[in-house]
Amino acid sequence: MRILIVKLGSIGDIVHTLPAIAAIRRALPTAHISWVAEMRSSEILRGSQTIDRLIEIDTRMLRTSGSIDETLRELRSQVGELRQTRYDIALDFQGLIKSAVVAKLSGAKRRWGFAGRALKEPASRILLTDSVRIPKQTHIIKKNLMLAKSALGVNVIGPIEFPIAITQTDMRESAAVAARLGSRFALLNPGGGWPTKLWEAANYGRLADLVWQRFAMPSLVVTGPGESELAEKALAASRTGKLIHAELGLKSFFVLARQSAVYVGGDTGPTHLAIAAGAPVVGIFGPTEWWRNGSINPNDICVERSEIDCRVDCHRRSCSNWICMDISVETVFEAVASRVASASQLNVIDA
Repeated sequence: MRILIVKLGSIGDIVHTLPAIAAIRRALPTAHISWVAEMRSSEILRGSQTIDRLIEIDTRMLRTSGSIDETLRELRSQVGELRQTRYDIALDFQGLIKSAVVAKLSGAKRRWGFAGRALKEPASRILLTDSVRIPKQTHIIKKNLMLAKSALGVNVIGPIEFPIAITQTDMRESAAVAARLGSRFALLNPGGGWPTKLWEAANYGRLADLVWQRFAMPSLVVTGPGESELAEKALAASRTGKLIHAELGLKSFFVLARQSAVYVGGDTGPTHLAIAAGAPVVGIFGPTEWWRNGSINPNDICVERSEIDCRVDCHRRSCSNWICMDISVETVFEAVASRVASASQLNVIDA
């Protein structure tokens, strides 16, 4: 069987789909599995033994080309690569019009996706041949597993796995940073894709001081490209000198997260990678929901303002009110202390 996975991005989206692909590979070890992903989000898929072929596309380029001719030329090029394999079935885990178009252009006669409100863009349903209905308030990982089960009949019961291929280069990069921290450290990530998801960067510096004072444990503030200003604000707010900064590749970050005593961050790609790595996690959530995007480990903790009505079905990328992330450092530290205390409890998370 030749299977096409369509999950374009973001990083968190890719991470949330990995358990479904792991379940498909377990059930169908001889299947040929291709995955279409955005170039900007595909790093964690490179080198994977779970998929046979990674097809990287750039839909942002298609929207910003200088002329119609350029757009069509690039589209033909990308579709040409997509059609090198004759797919039996395509699974659209994204739920967008563009992802449904990719599934359609692949030539797969059967194209499965979500139904109704589970689609981010309901109009994409017309490009699918089959769909699965998802119960309300279903975590995104379990939602993806349900699609795999319905489309392919695979057994999704069992440990939830996040297959990510790690190289020696990733190990060396993470080891160089870990050597500056010692055997026990906190991992802090002030970044986020939306401004409304950001907890004030300076708060991470103050949090690092409390972590040092209580646990004698240094902290690492980690950022991605273009986020150096956030790190500078966190470093400037720390008074103990026990906070350092590093900019890491996604897989090196994943390795480091596996070694951390606790991770703190918002609803962003590195947080989902930390969850996948099995790090003890404290998530700070504002306009999005922990029940949907947060950790599936019951020991992990979400800090959120559940008392404000404007958070219901929010998902705003900009906001004139923006109070949902107005959470004190002390409140977050209480959650950190609780999560550190419970971190010795090992859990196998099942679907």
